[in-house]
Amino acid sequence: MKRLLIANRGEIARRVIRTAHRLGIETVAVYSDADARALHVREATVAVPLHGDASADTYLRIDKLLAAARETGADAVHPGYGFLSENAEFAQAVVDAGLTWVGPPASAIRALGSKSRAKQLAQARGVPCLHGYQGEDQSDERFAAEARRIGFPVMVKAAAGGGGRGMRLVQEPAQLPSALQSARSEAQSAFGSGELLLERALLAPRHVEVQVFADSHGHCIHLGERDCSVQRRHQKIIEETPSPAVDAAMRERMGRCAVELAQSAGYVGAGTVEFLVEGGDFFLMEMNTRLQVEHPVTEAVTGLDLVEWQLRIARGEPLPLAQEQVAFNGHAIEVRLCAEDEQFIPHTGRVMRFREPGSVRFDHAIEAGLDVPPYYDSMLGKLVAHAPTRNQAIDRLAQALDRTVLLGLPNNRQFLAACLRHPVFREGRALIPFLVGHGDEIRAAIAREESRVLPQCAAAVVFPRGAASHLASPFVRPARLRHRDQLVDVRLSESQLAAGDAQAMRVADGRWHVQAGPVDLFVEDASFDPSRGAAGGAGSNELRAPFNGKVIAIKAEAGTRVAKGDTLLVIESMKLEHALSAARDGVVKAIHVKAGQQAATSQVLVSFEAAA
Repeated sequence: MKRLLIANRGEIARRVIRTAHRLGIETVAVYSDADARALHVREATVAVPLHGDASADTYLRIDKLLAAARETGADAVHPGYGFLSENAEFAQAVVDAGLTWVGPPASAIRALGSKSRAKQLAQARGVPCLHGYQGEDQSDERFAAEARRIGFPVMVKAAAGGGGRGMRLVQEPAQLPSALQSARSEAQSAFGSGELLLERALLAPRHVEVQVFADSHGHCIHLGERDCSVQRRHQKIIEETPSPAVDAAMRERMGRCAVELAQSAGYVGAGTVEFLVEGGDFFLMEMNTRLQVEHPVTEAVTGLDLVEWQLRIARGEPLPLAQEQVAFNGHAIEVRLCAEDEQFIPHTGRVMRFREPGSVRFDHAIEAGLDVPPYYDSMLGKLVAHAPTRNQAIDRLAQALDRTVLLGLPNNRQFLAACLRHPVFREGRALIPFLVGHGDEIRAAIAREESRVLPQCAAAVVFPRGAASHLASPFVRPARLRHRDQLVDVRLSESQLAAGDAQAMRVADGRWHVQAGPVDLFVEDASFDPSRGAAGGAGSNELRAPFNGKVIAIKAEAGTRVAKGDTLLVIESMKLEHALSAARDGVVKAIHVKAGQQAATSQVLVSFEAAA
């Protein structure tokens, strides 16, 4: 292996480049038009444009990727995660082209990459599975019958892919038809397959996964478990190892099942077997036939470079360690830093200022001036803390988030730190519904903290850096800010201006993004605005786009009478579908967009007749 093409982007492309270069392997980056100035493009040995923006036109195009390999003389391909990393056709095409595929054989991906086939294989091997349905008949009628047989609540899942896409919890029969429709649509868009399955739903389990590694000489081991229970939209945002709920005996049993499943499919390379854990029982969810986003926490506690293991195994080398030689040291926790607000809505925009915190590992693809596009996942990077104890790792990671400077677009830095400090998480009791049960409480605490530091932030907005030294008067000055769609009056004193340490950047839409230590706020100086509501009297008569995205469905038309909560449009952004609903009862006056159109943040999508 002399030159490695990385069929991916962002932080995972940089991660693979780093290890490959350390091993003396040249690298080839590929990039969309939106990623032309990205860090992974500049850091690779050579880079090849894929021409286009959307994933379907770039990172999912097998022909373009193989052409880039031929053009650059690459002799191997690493898929990263996401995109084509679990695509058996891509794996086989790479091998057929005479290149080394850094991943499991196409046959293993086919056997394990589908949740349905993986469950069938697991059941034959005695791996515990939840009662469910994974059959060829994909009709709504068959799913309705199977759901009645299984018993509600049930979970609808996409058979292909992962990342929580195509997954819906169904509590009662009436919810099933719409859940099937939206899950199929999302799965087809994300994975190119609308195949679904049903499982008995566990309402409050843990998500615990086991990292496995196999070589081409018949050896397979596990590298311990990771607890990934803190999730939003069925997607992980906090991962740790070891799990607070797994003891040595359960670790041995889960590890044995994970290895058995991998070996039964002729597995080679890195893979992750995911389980739901309830009490002392565990049940197979799926196997991800690739490297995971959260692999750094396993690297932290084992001291191993898992990408290096992938590359060496792809070259035909045996596993460097036997199971009894794997040692675990301390505790590691990872958080996913995403371009999203506290309601988990993804956002695009430009990074105006960025500074790493130091003291923790930070895998990212961020720099000042980076434009975050709407075509890909919202994750910007991940911070990983390793310490002798779990509490020390929590403290180290939360403090690192406080010190991270990321100005220009909404992000979940503050929300992640609040989650880490929440007593339920700190005590090791967080289950999958953690954010369902505690999310509003965390958001309320964040809002209170924002109100507390608002005067300091007001100084940063009203008097940009350096302006305070030129004040004509030291007396208290009133100011008005627009914050969270409300007008807030504050009084600024000379002492506040002198003591304030807030950083502020003007963002594209005229707002200011202000960061005061651990607190983020988006505010506007409304000191000279008329004394009226923040929406200016018009907000209730319009539905605006909360973020950039593609309009994929319109559910209303001019003249339609709608009720509060009715879905009006569906927008796709960062690989997820979002239903936008009416804020009040009313009559639609006009629809201002068409299906297939790209909508910009704050663009008017729907207008309503004025309220009586």
